[in-house]
Amino acid sequence: MPEAEVIYSDVKLARGKKRANEAVNTSTDSTYSEIKISKTQPSTAELSEDPQQAVVRKGSKVTSERVVLVVLSVLLAAALIALCFTTFEMIKTNKKVKYLEDDKMKCDNNLTETLSKIKSCSTVQPTCPAPKVIDDPCYKCEEGWEQHGGKCYYFSTSKSSWNKSRDECRTKGGDLVKIDSREEQRFLERRLRIVMTEAEDKFWIGLTDSAVERTWLWVDGSQLHQSLTFWSKGEPDNWKGHNGEHPDGEDCARMGEQGGADDLKCWFDAFCSTPHRSICEKAAVTGKPKITCD
Repeated sequence: MPEAEVIYSDVKLARGKKRANEAVNTSTDSTYSEIKISKTQPSTAELSEDPQQAVVRKGSKVTSERVVLVVLSVLLAAALIALCFTTFEMIKTNKKVKYLEDDKMKCDNNLTETLSKIKSCSTVQPTCPAPKVIDDPCYKCEEGWEQHGGKCYYFSTSKSSWNKSRDECRTKGGDLVKIDSREEQRFLERRLRIVMTEAEDKFWIGLTDSAVERTWLWVDGSQLHQSLTFWSKGEPDNWKGHNGEHPDGEDCARMGEQGGADDLKCWFDAFCSTPHRSICEKAAVTGKPKITCD
């Protein structure tokens, strides 16, 4: 705090009357008394602050609080309005559901009443006034056989030699498959991708050169056309075994590539005695005539 100011004041004291004359002859006595008056110095902030600014600051604080209260009141009012609207919509929806339920019940009652009035249907089947016989163009295959292009194919599950496999196909009314077109080869090649369980799980087809080496014949006696062959690369090679234990070489054809074949080429010659699965083939049967009404 600043040091208190010191004010000097000249104070004259009056003496009694009996010394009045003395006062005339002697110089007037002057007594000085030191009087200290303390003045509290206000702080710089208090000196610089205008009273009007203090009032404004107080008013600003009150105004901010009022703004917050107003905003909260508006939000609360909006929430109440939304709640009221939602409640109204729910009540409206419930009324609609109740109306639909009542309407459904009325419909059910009307249907029951109508059905009860209907007479029992006659069990007598109507006859054709003018029967008409038509042919069924569909091809039919026995159970276990697959139909394709007017033929039925059987993919065996057991493994046998080429000759025994052919006998089994004949027992079923067919023979080992003869491939007559590229389209038929495509069908068989794609089908074998699904049924093969491993790379060597190949299937016998009706092709052999056991009668004359390098003269490949189908089971019906027809010769293989070079324009319609699907030998894999390097086949047929007529391999005779590691130690030549098969002097006749590989005289029977098998087919199949589990991962798919380039340009459908998946024929291999093999020892006829090796057990493999096989593909049987026979002609599909067309449907029987049907009797229909005009």
